[in-house]
Amino acid sequence: MGLLGKFFGGKKDEELSPFDLSVFQVDMHSHLIPGIDDGAQSMDESIAMLAKFESLGFKKVVTTPHIMSDYFKNTPKIILSGLEKLKKTASDLNLSIEIDAAAEYYFDETLLDRLKRKEKLLTFGDNYVLFEFSFHSEPSHVDELFFEFLTQGYKPVLAHFERYAYLQGRLDKAAEWREKGINIQMNLNSLGGHYGPAIKKQAEALVDQQLIDFVGTDCHRMDHLMILEKNLILPYIHKLNELPLKNKDLAGIS
Repeated sequence: MGLLGKFFGGKKDEELSPFDLSVFQVDMHSHLIPGIDDGAQSMDESIAMLAKFESLGFKKVVTTPHIMSDYFKNTPKIILSGLEKLKKTASDLNLSIEIDAAAEYYFDETLLDRLKRKEKLLTFGDNYVLFEFSFHSEPSHVDELFFEFLTQGYKPVLAHFERYAYLQGRLDKAAEWREKGINIQMNLNSLGGHYGPAIKKQAEALVDQQLIDFVGTDCHRMDHLMILEKNLILPYIHKLNELPLKNKDLAGIS
């Protein structure tokens, strides 16, 4: 960098030694079952990603295929059947990483119906259920959704809070929902700017205010893990070690 660059160059993130992801032990948000959503499309892709998870230090992954009425009409049978095939292939190839599955439920018109019909949802750990909102349109009937989750004994986890456009700068919502019993999950690559600067800023604010319960890769493709590996030098990745995250509580729980 030239002299002017030293004085007038753009501000860069401080770089540290790579963060050790093994402290999390478990990733609880990914899309690794081949061919059933917008994640891995082949068993080879799935196995390659699992091997990378293992090399990054993870002991377990809970993969969470989308369930969306309009696009990914997955069922527990489809997901669990895919899980068994994935586990068998991984075992045959001597991967030691533990693999489990739940789902990422999209809050569309069918999710409340499922709950009101007392349909059993796919969960992970201590009855946690992962769900997501529309990225651009603020949902209605959120309180009703939370009520149904909680009265049926589920522990809801809202996926990637930082990515919802209508929640930018509204960390009070994260605090309010956590008080009600909703867990907040953040994507690790948000801290590296993968989804844009506004989402990075929101993610950093969540870390600063300690409003995160789980972190996840939300891995769909190998490049998501490669990007994460490059981001391990970032200070905000290191700051996650100061939070009482629940990822490691999932180790050994099927």
